Amino acid sequence: MRSSDGVELAVTVFGGAGAPVVLLHGLMSCARSWRPRVAALRPYGRVLAPDARGHGRSGRPAGRADADAAWSPQRLADDVVELLETLEAPAALVGHSMGGVSALLAAAARPDLVSAVVAEDPPLDLTATPPLRLDDARAWFAAVAGPHPTRVALEQALAGPDPEVGRHMGRCAVRRADGWWLACAVDDALAVARHWVRAPLLDRACAVRVPLLVMEAGASVAPPGQLAQLAGRIRGARHVRVPGTGHLVHDAAPQTWAAEVTALLRATGRTAAAPPG
Repeated sequence: MRSSDGVELAVTVFGGAGAPVVLLHGLMSCARSWRPRVAALRPYGRVLAPDARGHGRSGRPAGRADADAAWSPQRLADDVVELLETLEAPAALVGHSMGGVSALLAAAARPDLVSAVVAEDPPLDLTATPPLRLDDARAWFAAVAGPHPTRVALEQALAGPDPEVGRHMGRCAVRRADGWWLACAVDDALAVARHWVRAPLLDRACAVRVPLLVMEAGASVAPPGQLAQLAGRIRGARHVRVPGTGHLVHDAAPQTWAAEVTALLRATGRTAAAPPG
């Protein structure tokens, strides 16, 4: 699809039937990163996932990589809304990190297009982050982005103390002439992240009025108490913290994640389809 500001956005359809379940990935990730989680969701609807602008197979805004408006949380949420407008029924939005922010803002703006939201470890207010933290992030991402001689080497470089991070990012690796790279330019990723440390989004997210599940990692990127506060300010919202997990809850604790997400889908009236045959 083509966004209203002219960016080509790739959308992966994972199958299933019925009302859509839209998966929104995190920073420097891609739609393919959701592949291991799709089987749990496919019985509850038609599962699809866009690559956010500048990520995966999607295009990026023309011009400067740090043009504010083109990388803002609002613009990323607008991309989601424009996708939802093409679908046949209101969608359940399942977003991780950056994708969780997009899901919350899209649902707040257009509740008529959204049946439920899962927001997994979203960075809603990082304004207290030390200014040099983004410089540290740039240096780290630049060091690990590539090139790597093999996909396995890329995964090992990104694994660190949480091996699921390497496997997750390996699903989004692209092979170029000089080796394997992450499928998002470092400058583009930092143009997105720069907004998170400048402007708080918690109040805007609290305008959501559809069923909401807030999943928090044991080692969350959000400041302590912030995600519990989000759920506490939205009537009927559920907050679940998953101890022993890093930022990628859906990869670190897939069974817990799937149980919580499918419970929300059932609570909003979705019935699991019988397996074929």
